[in-house]
Amino acid sequence: MALILIADDEARIRRLVADFLRRDGHTILEAGDGAEALDIVTERRNELSLVILDVMMPKMDGFAVLSAIRAGDHGKPLPVMMLTARAEDTDELHGLESGADDYVAKPFSPLVLAARVKTLLKRSGAPADETESFGDLTVDERSRAVSVAGNPVELTPKEYELLVYFKNNRRVALSRETILNAVWGYDYFGDLRTVDTHIKKLRAKLGTCGTLIGTVRGYGYRFDAD
Repeated sequence: MALILIADDEARIRRLVADFLRRDGHTILEAGDGAEALDIVTERRNELSLVILDVMMPKMDGFAVLSAIRAGDHGKPLPVMMLTARAEDTDELHGLESGADDYVAKPFSPLVLAARVKTLLKRSGAPADETESFGDLTVDERSRAVSVAGNPVELTPKEYELLVYFKNNRRVALSRETILNAVWGYDYFGDLRTVDTHIKKLRAKLGTCGTLIGTVRGYGYRFDAD
């Protein structure tokens, strides 16, 4: 798939984003400050498919790194996504006017960020699988359409995100806490029973295909599909 650089001075954020992108098949490089990020870009620009830059970093901030990246663009620009806790409109405008391709404010849902990465890679020319089928169940991520035996299934946004998360992590036992962090975001402080409630509704809507979401007793759930 793609080689992606994640530059953020918070190791926890780097791990969180890296874990989700690796599950989509990507190879990840990490940098803990702006200077390190620029060094990696300089050395491996021709291999990189995307750079995810935090704005507030030591040594060089994300805007400075972005400016250096754009100055070194020759031919096809290197896609850059800005990742920041600063959600002011002026910061977003600054990033986009400086050449960023996307701008994501913290706190964020890792699942949503992964989907935006997928969209950005597709826009920049990287291949991406959009439709997958598991027996009678079909999920089309381009149109966010789900069907069972050819019949459309209407899901809420959270139910759809749950299903996509399961299919992208099939055969993996996922704890309720892991699912909650992935779909609702790491800053969500709701009850773990939220996961059980949504999965119960999702199974019901999927009918016979609901059995693909198996229960791992005392732990969580697993999507049993190849």
